Amino acid sequence: LITISREFGAGGSLVAEHAARALGWRVVDNDFVARVAARAGLPEATVAMRDERAPGFREWLLRALSRASPELSPPTGQVPPAELEEAALVKVTESVVADLAAEGRVVLVGRAAPAVLARKEDALHVRIMAPRADRIRAVMARQQLDPAAAERLMDDTDRNRQRYHREYYDRDWADPAHFHLVLNTGLLGYQGAGNVVVDCAGRLGWAAQSGSPLDTGK
Repeated sequence: LITISREFGAGGSLVAEHAARALGWRVVDNDFVARVAARAGLPEATVAMRDERAPGFREWLLRALSRASPELSPPTGQVPPAELEEAALVKVTESVVADLAAEGRVVLVGRAAPAVLARKEDALHVRIMAPRADRIRAVMARQQLDPAAAERLMDDTDRNRQRYHREYYDRDWADPAHFHLVLNTGLLGYQGAGNVVVDCAGRLGWAAQSGSPLDTGK
């Protein structure tokens, strides 16, 4: 198992895709939504249409997940505070991450996986970072935003990720001590960083699956 933690705009998803393709593994990033949809008993398209940054998303998702996990539901007639709603979703996310880890041969992006799986021995935890200016340019291009808006989105996203790790796992999201590798895509590029991850996986004895570029010698 490989987990990818990333600063917003540093290209963590691209690094994960490159590593997974080279190893012949699966990458789980945006398709995490599919896992949530399956657990909630909802159509994937219904979940995909909801923006996790939109107001009311946590409330909507909690109600959906509660249909599949009644223990998450508040007592009848009571509306739980936002903190309880998020805490419930943290538990659901942890269960999905644990399921993915049990399946193995997966590159998992985000979802606080390095914290959730901190005690798992056969896991490689990677943090992807990049210079601030590089990340702002990447967010501008990806989100079609002006520099100021891109910087705000980047800072807000990273601040929320930091808060999430601090509140639920009592750890500093940016502390390099929590990772086996910390890679700078501003220096290495996305593919270069992915190659480092693949090389490290090989040194751990995690052979590429049949048909992957590494397995065929391509």
